[in-house]
Amino acid sequence: MHGNTSGLKAAQLKSLSNLYRRRIEPGRVGSPELARNLAELSDDVRREVSVLIDRRGRVVSVSVADAKGAELPDRRLGETRLAGFHLLHTHPRGGGLSKGDLSTLFLKRLDAVSAIEVRDEGQPGLVHTAHLTPPGTVGEEEDWRILDPVPSFQIDSFDLGAQVSALEEEIARAQRTREAKKDRERALLVQIDQGEFDAEERLDELAELARTAGAEVVHRELVFRRNLKAGTLVGAGKLEELTSRAYHLDADLLIFGQELGPAQAREIEAATGLKILDRTQLILDIFALHAQGVESRLQVELAQLRYMKPRLLGAGAALSRIGGSAGSAAGGSIGTRGPGETKLELDRRRINDRISFLEKQLESVAVRREERRKGRARNDIPVVSIVGYTNAGKSTLLNAFTHAAEEPRRVLAENKLFATLRPTSRQGYLEGVGPVVLTDTVGFIRDLPKDLARAFRATLEEIGDADVLLHVVDAASPGADTRYEAVNRILEDLGFRDMPTVVALNKADAADPETLERERERLNGIPVSALRNIGLTELKDALADAIGQVQRQELAQREEAQVRAAEYR
Repeated sequence: MHGNTSGLKAAQLKSLSNLYRRRIEPGRVGSPELARNLAELSDDVRREVSVLIDRRGRVVSVSVADAKGAELPDRRLGETRLAGFHLLHTHPRGGGLSKGDLSTLFLKRLDAVSAIEVRDEGQPGLVHTAHLTPPGTVGEEEDWRILDPVPSFQIDSFDLGAQVSALEEEIARAQRTREAKKDRERALLVQIDQGEFDAEERLDELAELARTAGAEVVHRELVFRRNLKAGTLVGAGKLEELTSRAYHLDADLLIFGQELGPAQAREIEAATGLKILDRTQLILDIFALHAQGVESRLQVELAQLRYMKPRLLGAGAALSRIGGSAGSAAGGSIGTRGPGETKLELDRRRINDRISFLEKQLESVAVRREERRKGRARNDIPVVSIVGYTNAGKSTLLNAFTHAAEEPRRVLAENKLFATLRPTSRQGYLEGVGPVVLTDTVGFIRDLPKDLARAFRATLEEIGDADVLLHVVDAASPGADTRYEAVNRILEDLGFRDMPTVVALNKADAADPETLERERERLNGIPVSALRNIGLTELKDALADAIGQVQRQELAQREEAQVRAAEYR
């Protein structure tokens, strides 16, 4: 028995328990006798009473609660069939099916939900019934069909079994058709607007991240909410709306633009029955998809393990106290006796061991990279680090600078976020300077997940060895100024904000002329198109001037040091 039974008399509790003995004809909503028993009990206890009936006609649970509070089975993910139960409950105050009744029907994928009106002296009145409709059904109700109410003595007139069989056949047929056509996961995106001026831009970026990860975005939702709900961020009502939309759009993935805590992700998944991802998981997945070199693969795996570790299911601290023993006679403090390590603890230990191994591997990679950097320093060749927001065109610009049109010198350049993760160096030539090394770095992004930032920090710190930074800005996409500032914040965190910098306003051929002119004046940038080789001469001249200025400053510092040394001698 489920629900709040406090205050009920022994006779009332016994009557409720006797409901488990009731059986109805399989494939029917109920029986006149069961309807009368429920109405009398509901009038006696002055509350709603619910029974859950399986397809054999057996009462499997009794609840003193409404449809939302009734004891219901958990729905399995990926299920193409219905739950296999229908809910029959009372409405002591009369009236048809409520919004909560219909929401329970849809979210729990019940065979049907029925409400019995309770009249004076516990007499059963009209019975209201609803069942689900297949995805894509055109009609007055999107998710369900409400049948005409019938008197309680006709409650067994509707053939629910035949309706359920037909519905499941239709759902299975539609599922097979969709699976034959569907080659990518279909995703719903949710970005919460808490008053940020760039909320829509963040939603656009989330859509681009999803596309890069290989998902098909079928719906985007910008939810304004000043204060977030602790468990679900957006509230139960919005989750129900999103679940309904996913049902009709055949979506199986719900992606949030905010980072979700472990408990939040589990609660949202339980409420919607959908696969749940947040922005951090999406970026980690893209990094794993595009990681090519040994170092980038190690860094991505390390970031994924750090993200995964606190999200392992289990009781955490309670389980960590369980230690192996030979029984109570073997001693041990209270709460520590048990079978030894649990699966959760074993998983955590394996993750910790793997993290330690990856960190040691990355240390050795860092040593080799440091040796290469020292080799370049001995050759006294100027270094230009190309930095910028992801998908700004850094790799395309590197290819254009070094004339690397074909393999093996050509650097991968795609219209995707984080297409390249491994820093790549190529030798180029600048008039008046001579040979230079141009290094393409990992693309930046606002609110870079901290686990990724930690993993790639050593790679990003290589930027500090450059003589000049070439900051590439995508001038053709809205929000160029916010992406420019996001890159500068990361550079400031790394301590490189004050390095000599040349700004390239890339994709100038596709940019709005007024916007391009405004950004050129504000950032003192040089309009270029790496794809069409426009403005590259002016950009090379600006880089040569910046490198020349750095070299003159270094020469002046060396001469000053020599003078001081001579004075000391």
